[in-house]
Amino acid sequence: MRDLGRGFGYLMKGQRWVGRHGRWFGFGLLPGLVTLVLYAGALVGLAYGADDLTAWATPFADDWASPWQGLFRGFLTALVYALGLFLAVITFTAATLLIGQPFYESLSEEVERSEGGSVPSSGLSIWRELWISGRDSLRILLRVVLYGILLFALGFIPVVGQTVVPVLGFCVSGFFLAEELTSVAFQRRRIALKERLALLRGRRMLTLGFGVPLTLVFLVPFVAVFLMPGAVAGATLMARELAPVPDADPVPEQEPDASPAGTPHLRKDQPTH
Repeated sequence: MRDLGRGFGYLMKGQRWVGRHGRWFGFGLLPGLVTLVLYAGALVGLAYGADDLTAWATPFADDWASPWQGLFRGFLTALVYALGLFLAVITFTAATLLIGQPFYESLSEEVERSEGGSVPSSGLSIWRELWISGRDSLRILLRVVLYGILLFALGFIPVVGQTVVPVLGFCVSGFFLAEELTSVAFQRRRIALKERLALLRGRRMLTLGFGVPLTLVFLVPFVAVFLMPGAVAGATLMARELAPVPDADPVPEQEPDASPAGTPHLRKDQPTH
């Protein structure tokens, strides 16, 4: 249980770090604000077009008598919008990280620099990093969808579906949210997705202590925008513990010229006899 509190501690440390570095906090807000505007526009468009989408998808209901047609299509419209909102919530972090890759990369590097020690560098171009980040995010999204389908099915089990399953759902979401956020620091260490997941599973309680509280707060995307810079900073601090980078070997000091055994070392200005 100590790891659980330690993971939450990293979340708080990250928020305090950006609180002490206001310039980096503002810098880290930009990708989240851009993503929020894009998602808000998409949800508004979906709200206006959901009726037409439902009517287009259900031509067999055109001749249904009132009120059955209205009730049926109204239910489907609400379902479509709820699905869009769910997808927006679970993809918001991945989209923000993808859009803000250069921003969060710089923020993460600054966190490591402020903590001392070696600052790793992937050595990859920005486009290569974006490709890897997008590919890995898609793989994580597929895993989340599969777990979501399984948990949805388990939700129909009496009692368990209303108690245990929601808790499992938050744990799954928290684990993968932590993976997404630590990926910024892990990718700079050239750690592949499979290895990242193994590291996080090896310290599962640490990962959940970081990710689950954040998941609860990230249910409100507007709040997520303001917490994202600190979340990246905290994830970087946690990644330093999970995959520390050894300091560069110190440059050996130059030893003075050795003198023959039994002969004292003479200064240049010391006369010889």
